[in-house]
Formats: sequence, structure tokens, C-alpha cells
Amino acid sequence: MQLVPDIVTMGVVASLLAGAATGLGAIPVLIGGKPSRRTLDIMLGFAAGVMLAASAFSLLVPALAHPLGGVWVVALGFALGGFFVHVADKFLPHEHFETGPEGPPSAMSRIWLFVIAITIHNFPEGLAVGVAFGAEDMGTGIAIAIAIGLQNIPEGLAVAAPLVREGYSKWKAGGIALLTGLVEPIGGLIGVSVVTFAQFLLPYGLAFAAGAMIFVVSDEIVPESHSGGFARIATIGLMAGFILMMVLDNVFG
Repeated sequence: MQLVPDIVTMGVVASLLAGAATGLGAIPVLIGGKPSRRTLDIMLGFAAGVMLAASAFSLLVPALAHPLGGVWVVALGFALGGFFVHVADKFLPHEHFETGPEGPPSAMSRIWLFVIAITIHNFPEGLAVGVAFGAEDMGTGIAIAIAIGLQNIPEGLAVAAPLVREGYSKWKAGGIALLTGLVEPIGGLIGVSVVTFAQFLLPYGLAFAAGAMIFVVSDEIVPESHSGGFARIATIGLMAGFILMMVLDNVFG
């Protein structure tokens, strides 16, 4: 019986470390750097590639191969994951610096609306780490945690840099970037707990996390990385991120 709490703890800690990597992305801002839009776009493309490969190789393939999985189970879980992000995006007030406010009107300050927007994106990533550890596959769990941590670095930079341009101090911008990643342990805890104590939900959980992440990639990350005039370099970044995650999955999986 000791195995279950150990798995839960590892899933939460791994998702916490992955989420905290957003703080690393803010370091160039803290030391006074001002990354160009070209740099931001290639790093966002890299993050998108990592998420796509993690969804495909570390989540969907194991879900399809699971004894309780199969194509219809995976299709349902995948669709529910995308629908979850769609509903959250539609009904939670939030704001993007490039595209402006979305969701219902709100009296909250702009900074909190921005934090909510990033939170909507980061929750599925923590969920993916937690579900992978809940499957009792340490190799895949570690690979996803490393990959999510790597792609959170450019996301942290993409959070901190616009905040500084908006007039926030570099330390406040760095703190907010770190804060946006700390929702991931919540997703990690939910993911690892649910599939650990209800194993029949594992293929649904894997597919749900994949659907949520791919929705975020298509709806937010890729359009944002292509909106600054550096679409080709962003695509190269996506290819590099995809390759890296594919390698990590084969090394640790």
C-alpha cells in the first residue's frame, strides 16, 4: 500500500518542478535583457513542438495501447480535453497582451486577467505530468516532466517580457511569471490522484491531457508565434521542440 502515496508525491513534485521552470524563463528579464520578438516567437514555437510531441508519443500512444483503452475511448477523452479548455477559455474572464480580453467582462485588474489566461494553458500541462506518473510509468513521467519544464522556460519569458513593456518592474514581472507556473502542481495532483485510485480512467486521463494541450497549441501558441512576422523561424522552433521531445520519450520511455 506504500506505493500509491509515493506515486502521488512524485507526480505532484514533478509537476511543481516543471511549473517552476517558468521562473527560469524570466531570468533574462531580471538581468535587464530585452528579448526580441524574433526570439520570443522561436521559443514559443519550440514550446509548441514539445507539447505536440508529448501529446502524441507520451500520452496518446500509451492510451491507445492500454488494455482499457482503444480508439473510441481515446477519441472521447481527447475530445473532452479540448472541450474543457474551450469552455474555460469561453467562460473565464482573461486577457492576452496580443489579442486583448476574452471571456465575460470582468472588473479584475489587467494583470490578474493575464494570469488567468496563462493558468488556463498551464493546467493541462500539470495534468499531463500527473497522469503519466499515475500510470506508474516512471520513464514517461520523467520525460514529460522534463519536456514540460523545458517548454515552460520560453513561456516564462513570454510572460515576463510583455509585463516589463507594460511598465511593471522586472522583479514583479519575474514573480508573476513564476506564479503562472505554480498552477501546474494542482493539475498534477488531480491527474495522479484520479488515475491512481481509479485505474480504469487512465486511458481517458492520458487522452484528456493530450486533447487539452493540443487545443492550447493550435488555439493560442502557434497563432501567437506567427503573429509577429517571424512565422518561418517559429516553425523551425516547433520542429526542434518536437524532435527534442521525441528523443526524450525514447530515452526515458
